[in-house]
Amino acid sequence: MRDYAAVLAGRDFRRLWSGASISTIGDGMTLVALSWLVLDRHGTGRLGLLAVCYTVPVVLGGPVAGLLLDRFDKRAVLAADSVIRAAAVASIPVLTTMGRMPSWLPFAVAAVHGLLKMVPMAGVPAAIPDLVDAAGLDTANALESISYAVSGIVGYALAGTLIATMGAANVLALDAASYAVFAVAARTVRRPLRPPARTEDAEAGTAGPEIAASGDAAPGGGPTAATVRTGLARIGRDRVLVATTLAFMAFNIAEGALVLVAGPWLAKDRLPGGPGALALLLGALSAGELLGGVLAGAWRPGRDRLRAIAAAQIAAATGFLAVLTVPHRVTVAAGFLLIGLCGVPMTVWAQSLRMERVPARMRGRVFGILRTLMQATPPIGAALVTPLLSRGSLGVAAIGMALVAGVPALALLMPQVRGAAGDGPPRPAESGSEALDLTLIED
Repeated sequence: MRDYAAVLAGRDFRRLWSGASISTIGDGMTLVALSWLVLDRHGTGRLGLLAVCYTVPVVLGGPVAGLLLDRFDKRAVLAADSVIRAAAVASIPVLTTMGRMPSWLPFAVAAVHGLLKMVPMAGVPAAIPDLVDAAGLDTANALESISYAVSGIVGYALAGTLIATMGAANVLALDAASYAVFAVAARTVRRPLRPPARTEDAEAGTAGPEIAASGDAAPGGGPTAATVRTGLARIGRDRVLVATTLAFMAFNIAEGALVLVAGPWLAKDRLPGGPGALALLLGALSAGELLGGVLAGAWRPGRDRLRAIAAAQIAAATGFLAVLTVPHRVTVAAGFLLIGLCGVPMTVWAQSLRMERVPARMRGRVFGILRTLMQATPPIGAALVTPLLSRGSLGVAAIGMALVAGVPALALLMPQVRGAAGDGPPRPAESGSEALDLTLIED
């Protein structure tokens, strides 16, 4: 707990983290409210479309978000994003009160959420290394995951209760208010969160020699296009970044199938309790994430991080099989809890690994690209699992989700990947493009 207290003692990090946590409470409520609104009006078949609207726009918005975060002060970008999303979410309760809410609006709001989703998801981790020291990275990243978990528990529980009393549309007004809180929190961070000058990168040793030395700075201190292309090309050849990203993309396919489609379907058709059952499942997932975040921040796997990440991902994959125990809510919820418990540590450790390997000047773009790739995959899972559940093929869906979530983690145990990360025996120096992998390693 001493590590957590030390990181939270920093005023700016505490403010940014608190504002982001409050905002994700509203996001948790919105996920349940929109899902229930669509289920109530259109049935299970439209859940897949809602999932697509939530996630496909991430592919378009993610790269743009990264560019904005590396070009402008992250405080201003995060605040502007919050204001725009507050207006979009508030449109549903406002038009519902007027009796003029069109049937397409929930899908449009989900699309706006997806388009802008990567701004906080890339902006907050890109800002963390500027607000905490290197020794606090794992703890700060764990706190980010803990905030998602706690906010999810509160948001899902509130949504399950409030939908029954005030209606799904009105619950969205609370999410709009949470965005306003985050906008204020971001603007009150004192430390500038602008991209560092090139000399800072070179002095800090965060960039490889070619990135730190090539090209001139663009007007205003920004990187030149040639430098950006060189840096991104080199990062694309980093075996550790590639392997972890592909493994997490696969895991998110399975989790997207579970959370966006299978969970609501189970709550409506196979489990007693209706919206309360959905809140229970999502709350169990968040409870596991909370515990997993605490454990990840308190225990560091050291140099063998890739093995720890792979073990956590494989363990999380077994949780998908719990859906086979319907109609027992407790055992299904236990599977959701296991997924969260093991899923968060692998995320925390991988995020710290990326922060160490990515040049400071490119964190916005790199985190935008990597998280875009990972967050854009849930609609694949939603699209694959929807027809299976519509036919009642729950067993095939459960086994498929478990295999997709767990098998790609085996790539992280390959000697070539572990050697590149410094987890395994050192690799001999290689010529050509492969040798560039080593320039990003700071061990």
